[in-house]
Amino acid sequence: MTTKEEGMYQIVRDGDEEVLKVNADSWPYTPSLEDKFSVMADVVDKLVASPSVKRVIFHQRKKFVYSYDQVQMLIEIANIYTHLIKGKKVLSISGWGFDEVSARFYGDKMGEIQYLVLNLLRGDPLGAFVESKRILREERILIKRDVDERVAQARSNYILLLSEIVDLLEKTKIVQILKNSIDGFHIGDRKPYREVFRAAVTPDFIYTRLRSNPPLDGEELDFYKVGDSEVSIFRMPGDIKTYYHSVPIEFKLNEDEYELLDIAKNVLAGHKPRNEEFMNPDKMRATFYNIGKDLLGELAKNKGYDISYERIGELAKILVRYTVGFGLIEILLADQNVQDVTINSPVGESPMYLVHQEYGECYTNIVPSYDDAESWATKFRLISGRPLDEANPVLDTELNVPGGRSRVAVMTRPLSPKGLAFAMRRHRDRPWTLPLFINNRMISPLGAGLVSFLIDGARTMLVAGTRSSGKTSLLGSFMVDIMRKYRIITIEDTLELPVKYLRQLGYNIQNMKVRSALTTGGSEMSADDGIRTSLRLGDSSLIIGEVRSVEAKALYEAMRTGALANVVAGTIHGADPYGVYDRVVNDLNVPKTSFKATDIITVANPVKSADGINSWKRVLQITEVRKHWSDDPLRERGFVDLLKYDAKRDELLPTADLLNGESEVVKAVAGNVREWAGNWDAVWENILLRSRMKQVLVEYSNKTGNMELLESNFVVASNDVFHRLIEQIKGEVGSIDNKRIFFEWNEWVKKNIKFAKNKT
Repeated sequence: MTTKEEGMYQIVRDGDEEVLKVNADSWPYTPSLEDKFSVMADVVDKLVASPSVKRVIFHQRKKFVYSYDQVQMLIEIANIYTHLIKGKKVLSISGWGFDEVSARFYGDKMGEIQYLVLNLLRGDPLGAFVESKRILREERILIKRDVDERVAQARSNYILLLSEIVDLLEKTKIVQILKNSIDGFHIGDRKPYREVFRAAVTPDFIYTRLRSNPPLDGEELDFYKVGDSEVSIFRMPGDIKTYYHSVPIEFKLNEDEYELLDIAKNVLAGHKPRNEEFMNPDKMRATFYNIGKDLLGELAKNKGYDISYERIGELAKILVRYTVGFGLIEILLADQNVQDVTINSPVGESPMYLVHQEYGECYTNIVPSYDDAESWATKFRLISGRPLDEANPVLDTELNVPGGRSRVAVMTRPLSPKGLAFAMRRHRDRPWTLPLFINNRMISPLGAGLVSFLIDGARTMLVAGTRSSGKTSLLGSFMVDIMRKYRIITIEDTLELPVKYLRQLGYNIQNMKVRSALTTGGSEMSADDGIRTSLRLGDSSLIIGEVRSVEAKALYEAMRTGALANVVAGTIHGADPYGVYDRVVNDLNVPKTSFKATDIITVANPVKSADGINSWKRVLQITEVRKHWSDDPLRERGFVDLLKYDAKRDELLPTADLLNGESEVVKAVAGNVREWAGNWDAVWENILLRSRMKQVLVEYSNKTGNMELLESNFVVASNDVFHRLIEQIKGEVGSIDNKRIFFEWNEWVKKNIKFAKNKT
């Protein structure tokens, strides 16, 4: 950042932008372009000298920020002012065509034009426009009465000057927007300016800008609260994207609280966290919270402010958020409706964007600052232990903050020519479950039942799809259906799978973090070495966060040699089964014969509405990979769909191959179970039983309004009961009695609905 100081203001370079910062601490009034003639005139004067300024910021306990669009309107006025001054038409009477005689009679015009340009234009451009038009009308009447040719010529020149001023002002954006306010307007009326100028008021301890006032011309579609923050969703005229308007608690504090936070932040700025502290962000936040709480309490006591102990705790949380935390990013990630957050380069020129679960692509009222972006990038380097520089311009890592967990991708130069850019994929606080996906129609009950059957059958499964198709969430729901008696090993380069929560649910789970495919060098183990290491850790289910690169060979080697006796699953980019084959065999160089170790490919992708505005995530097909082909699985029927998405019915439907018992993978699972071997009807009844149980959970949830029935806590307990009942009833009667299993499971669910309700 470079700074040019001139008196009580600075021209500051913030990234690629020049920003005018004005110190208004000593002003006896609020700095406001819309309300104060003198403030607008003063800013126009400064823009005359610095016409490349993109934003204007006033400091007066808070920051009053005027955006690029608003500043551009004033730059238009500054340019007109400069044009008229440089032409010397308002500084010297000689340029008007007056001779010495007529000038004596028309000297008062000099005062008139100088009042318009040197005074009114700078602080009240709409008034200058209205007054210029009024004077022009009078002069056009008077010129018809002039007898002296010299006076008539001088008046004609004066009319030309007035006409030029009117024409220039009429083309400005301010006048065009406020045309309807001209009738009845009087000089000094500031009300019209409130329609075009409105500062984003930001606490002084926050760098990121936020427009706290809701839009006047927006149609409110939704309103809800996220903790102490308020969120409004607007449809804006002339924009197909919706507008996400967030007002956090830090923008609703009183002046005493603002002062305390500002002082406390400056004090804590001197305490730089050690690099090793960033390796344990939770502990670091707890430490800073305790320090901040004590500091704020002492400051409040010394200043005689009456602030409760509980309120001091709330202020300490805000302080942590803007010191060692990630500021307003945390506010967005705390919203469970937010799926993705993006910050484009150059940082500071555009707002944050997000993808909302209900309203799709949105732009927000939050504009990050260059200083914040640099701070976030440094923290991500420390958290991940990975480089971010010209040699490594991409950094993949994860972010865990109160209320939100996300995958983060950061880019910088030279890949991003304008500097830092961020993309964050928010993960659900708790794991997705198959019943949750049934409830939002991503998968059908039969599809969920089949997946559950295949997971218990220890099949190898790939979840495929394009970006933002829900692959990782679907893989997480598969993990929830693995019996808690089995050990799970996960391998990821960026930690996205719900390992921590599954561990809290009692799973025997070990996660491994390997080197990113986009990172060269470093101390992390490569993904293929990670897979080979996992084979030495005992019999386990193996979950691969994403099959990206050379680890594919190691994975398929392990699968082919039978080293893994439990379910193996992972995600991979691919729009359909053949796309997965093409990726694995042609891009990742896995032999065709090794690819046959894949049993099931589940494809998830968004489906769009006819207008292209809305989209919904759906499982489009569940396909088995057969083994009796040699060259091309597509041509030799190596891919057989078991379920296929029907767009007209918006449902995943079974194919004839599945209904007729022609699935080789399902029969292979059945062949290892005495009760099912050679008995397709018994196999099919078990799949239908699993399907019905998951559907019943959805029905009970919707009937009672108890969404907790679909969450992983209850679903895992339900799965445990299901497996115990199979074992118990088979021991009692010597066979698997599906009707009795369902009856007793259903009784257990009904008894535990109230318990689940109380846990929400």
